Amino acid sequence: MKTARGFTLVELLVAIFALSLMAMLSWRGLDGMSRAQAQTSARADEVLALQTGLAQWSADLDTLVQFPQLAALEWNGRVLRLTRRDTTSATEGVHVVAWARREGQWRRWQSPPLLTRGDVTKAWEEADLWSQNQGGDEQLRREVVVAPLEEWQVFYYRGDAWTNPMSSDASGPGMAPNPFAAAAAAAVGAAGRTGRVALVPDGVRIVITLPPGQALTGRITRDWVNPQVGGGKS
Repeated sequence: MKTARGFTLVELLVAIFALSLMAMLSWRGLDGMSRAQAQTSARADEVLALQTGLAQWSADLDTLVQFPQLAALEWNGRVLRLTRRDTTSATEGVHVVAWARREGQWRRWQSPPLLTRGDVTKAWEEADLWSQNQGGDEQLRREVVVAPLEEWQVFYYRGDAWTNPMSSDASGPGMAPNPFAAAAAAAVGAAGRTGRVALVPDGVRIVITLPPGQALTGRITRDWVNPQVGGGKS
C-alpha cells in the first residue's frame, strides 16, 4: 500500500514565492494602467479647457459693441479689453471683458451687466487693474483661468496687413454700424455724438505659446475676422 506524499517545505516556499511574484507583477500592471488612465483624463481636460477658452475668445469678439467716444476693443500690451453685448438680452446692458496672462496662466475677466456710460468706464479701468493683479476680491472672483500660458501676442489686421495694435493708425471717426448697437446704446444712454475712438480692426490674431509638459505644447495661432467685413464669418 502506497502512502500519500505531501509537499516539502522547500516546494511550499517556492510556490509561495512564485505566487508573490505574480501578484506583484499584476499589481504593477494595474497601477500602470491606472496612472495612464489618470494622465489621459487630465490631458483630455487640458485640451477641452483650451478649446473652450478659444471658443469663448471668438464669441467675445463676435459680440463686440461700439459706442460713441468709447473704445470697443483695446490692447495696451498687457491686457486686451473689449465691450460686448449681453447675449441673454440687449436690454440687460453690456459687459466689459478682459483677457490677460498673469502668473503663467491665460485668464479671462468679465464685469457684471453695465447700464450706464460711467459704469462702462469704471469697469474698463477695473479690468486694467485686474490684469496687474491689483484688483480686489470681487474682481478676482470674476476671473476664469483658461490654460497655462508661456506668452502671447496680439495683432490687428488693418490696411491689408497684420500690424501692431498699439500703432498710431488704430483710431478714426468710427466703425461701420453694428446691428446690435442701437438697443445696447439705449441701455447705456449713449449720446449721438461721434468722436475719435479706437476702430475695430478687420481681424484680430492671437499667437499663444503653451509651456512644455502639457497635453498641447508649442505655438497656436487663432484668427478672428470681423463679421462686418468677413461676410458674417469668423
